[in-house]
Amino acid sequence: MTQTLMWRIAGGSGDGIDSTSQNFAKALMRSGLHIFTHRHYPSRIRGGHTYVEVRAGEQRVRSRGDGFNFLLSLGDSFARNPSEDAYYGNEQLKPLTEHLDDLNEGGVIVYDTGLIDEEDVAEIGLEERAEKNDWHVYPIDLRALAREHGREVMRNTAGIGITAALLDMDTSYFEELITEAMTGETRDQNLDILDRAYERGREFDITHDLRAPSGEHDSEMAMLSGSNAIAYGALDEGCRFIAGYPMTPWTDVFTIMSQNLPHFGGISEQVEDEIAAASLAIGASHAGAKAMSGSAGGGFALMSEPLGLAEMTETPVVLVEAMRAGPSTGMPTKPEQADLEHVLYTSQGDSCRVVFAPANVREAYDQTRKAFELAYGYNLPAIVVYDQKVQGELRTVPTDFFDREATAGMEGVLSEDELTEAAHDAAGKFQRYRHDVEDGSNPRSIPGQEGGRHLATGNESMEVGHISESPDNRVAQMDRRMRKLSSIREELDEMESSHQTYHGPADADRAILVWGSQQDTVFEAVDRLNARGESVKALGVSDLMPYPKTEVTAFLESVEECLVVEMNATAQFRGLTQKELGRFGPKLTSLLKYDGEPFEPREIVSGFEEMNSGTQPEGNMRLEPATGD
Repeated sequence: MTQTLMWRIAGGSGDGIDSTSQNFAKALMRSGLHIFTHRHYPSRIRGGHTYVEVRAGEQRVRSRGDGFNFLLSLGDSFARNPSEDAYYGNEQLKPLTEHLDDLNEGGVIVYDTGLIDEEDVAEIGLEERAEKNDWHVYPIDLRALAREHGREVMRNTAGIGITAALLDMDTSYFEELITEAMTGETRDQNLDILDRAYERGREFDITHDLRAPSGEHDSEMAMLSGSNAIAYGALDEGCRFIAGYPMTPWTDVFTIMSQNLPHFGGISEQVEDEIAAASLAIGASHAGAKAMSGSAGGGFALMSEPLGLAEMTETPVVLVEAMRAGPSTGMPTKPEQADLEHVLYTSQGDSCRVVFAPANVREAYDQTRKAFELAYGYNLPAIVVYDQKVQGELRTVPTDFFDREATAGMEGVLSEDELTEAAHDAAGKFQRYRHDVEDGSNPRSIPGQEGGRHLATGNESMEVGHISESPDNRVAQMDRRMRKLSSIREELDEMESSHQTYHGPADADRAILVWGSQQDTVFEAVDRLNARGESVKALGVSDLMPYPKTEVTAFLESVEECLVVEMNATAQFRGLTQKELGRFGPKLTSLLKYDGEPFEPREIVSGFEEMNSGTQPEGNMRLEPATGD
């Protein structure tokens, strides 16, 4: 009996693949299993091959697996042209054909003969491939079954019933979810179809050994995405204003915040573009609210000017940047980690900002809260950068992880009593931008406060905000703003729990360095490498600005060589590491992937093993030594 189920449901956009997979994953969670989901979808509202992969196991599941072992193929109901000669091929058949290369030996295939033509199946040689790979194929007309007992749109429920029968699963959790979500005739029909499909599935001559694993949770679990975690972290840290414009994959955070802010007395504004969105958030923060905005890379490019304004006026704000494959529109629904340099350096002049790159749900929650704390403690912008993988993947997390105090206050703002004691010029203006602040961060006032009057401008300014082009003032102000980053680095280094995550034996002599969403996949690869007798450890870095020099230095000093894993073509994180810690360049080799698909553990294992061989790994990956060949 397998310890891990890797189940894919495939169809067309608009076929209910996402909602069906979420219910399937939720049922598995309620049965006591740990869950990890991966979503693949095209940038089309309807039609186009889409799938969701659900990995479930008794123990905590960190990442995608290698390939998968169960395919439920519904076909594409909205295919533009079900012909092999069409520009995009036979899209109706793609939910079957596009997965066969990844299906593991001994895997199970269920496909809907109500849409997928048997002649097409014969033409692709499925029978021969199944025999070669020991696949177990179960064709069934799911549409007819759904029509007979309800409506054709309920074929997804029929597919779940067949899946449950073939994996020997209890259907009670599915019944529970249907009862919770539906009422009346719709509920009754779905329950009937689930039961009929399960009975039909049990009539098959079941020839495979694959079964659903079993487990039991020690505590109450929730199933959340990184988008949920970012939004909940912002709310718990006191954010009460958001402005934005929808753009995949940032839209989820914006939507979740917009749904929840009214319950906290907050405000959400959808505006005409991303320049307005960031500017509104900065204005709300200037007026005294904890505020945020964000976008995907293309929209974030428009935020460059307001981001610089926030840095110069020292107005705190939290921005979210959801990376996707570029340049320009690129592949808007596929993950990539190619916006790192954009996020670090966009806007004119020297950057004075905090940038965090959480790797998973837990880190997304923690680091979003810390981003608000630092932004409003030091009066500067903080950015949370993530990608479509973190945005959409669902994981099981104990609900008690979120049992902590919410923050209601506003750091870095003087009260009117405190303002009476603060420094003012001869005209009575508050010296908001004094030079002589040890940690670089002056406290601020809110418009309307007695004694808090000052100017806030995008120009370099003297202590009360009046424009100044004095060389001495310029140097003093720039040096003061840069001291903020040194102070923040000291604060982060003194935290009880570092944002950098270690994995593997501390005395290992070889290493993998990673940032953001690929971290947990790397950790699974490290476990496999050590099980093979290698001596490997890993470090996941989340603090990108200010860079954690001390931690990374200690890590790289302890190993002979290090593989740097990231999803871009130009080794941006390795470049950042070399910029900060150039002497370690000879130890670093990049493993790069930028085909729109995240790494699988076996790909990282392969890249690590090939690091010193002088050959390139198979697949859409590239090894690149930091110091050349």
